[in-house]
Amino acid sequence: MCLAAERLHIDDTTVPVLAKTRTITGRLWTYVRDDRPFAGPAPLAAFFRYSRDRSSIHPCTHLDGYSGTFQADDYGGYNGLMKAERTPEPLTRALCWSHGRRPFFQLCDIAGLARKAKPALSVSNGGRPIVISPLAREGLAKIDAIFKAEAAINGRSAEERLAVRQDKIRPLVEELEAWMHATRAELSRHDPVAKAIAYMLKGWPDFTRFLDDGRICLTNNAAERALRGIALGRKAWLFAGSDRGGERAAAMYSLLVTAKLNDVDPHAWLADVLARIASIPQNKLHELLPWNWREQQQALLEAA
Repeated sequence: MCLAAERLHIDDTTVPVLAKTRTITGRLWTYVRDDRPFAGPAPLAAFFRYSRDRSSIHPCTHLDGYSGTFQADDYGGYNGLMKAERTPEPLTRALCWSHGRRPFFQLCDIAGLARKAKPALSVSNGGRPIVISPLAREGLAKIDAIFKAEAAINGRSAEERLAVRQDKIRPLVEELEAWMHATRAELSRHDPVAKAIAYMLKGWPDFTRFLDDGRICLTNNAAERALRGIALGRKAWLFAGSDRGGERAAAMYSLLVTAKLNDVDPHAWLADVLARIASIPQNKLHELLPWNWREQQQALLEAA
């Protein structure tokens, strides 16, 4: 399902795994197909994979044979997906603007800065007040202008999105790039704003990939949303009991998250599928996929 997509969202998160003498940190990887931003016809889907570590071999193995574009952060473990010798071909990466925006936002977040400040340095104790960097605020405003323009074309066709990006959004991106180069030249490389700028400029070709492809999203939020259930689950189930437990968790999350993405109650769907699957011919198993199952349920309701 997901590997048939022309574009995938990729992300991963930690999962504690019980080993013989201690708990190790495994990983759950997610690969999400979500074509809603460009009104694509393919149903939403996600699949998860488990690994004992975050080695680059894992995404390369998970996406073996895949061709297309992937949206992700700048984790170096994805570099193997883009190697020239990769078969059938190198993948194209589009970086997430939410990650690029975050350092600028954090430098403008008074509450967040206050939490990081030591109590002894607070204003009430005679310390200096927390000051928001004007440059961080200026950079954030320029990035937010791009987000605002993108929001207006969410859900429109890839062709329409591309036309708007070329006409209206590219000038905003070029303005941001010029500002970042000029601003960085005036700052110490240790300045927090300079570091935020350096992060974006380092991956600039991948950050701007969306300008030339209407299918690409500005962010990788689709993958991050798919991982939220795991973050919540860690507070309840605490750890996977073994590597096999991690693999089973990945399989279950693939089913549950895909159901949720298609507005299907995962409990009702799984209960029905488990009751019927043994009697379904193999050539009709596709009828149990969440999006097909949902249509069947709607037809039954309308016929009642």
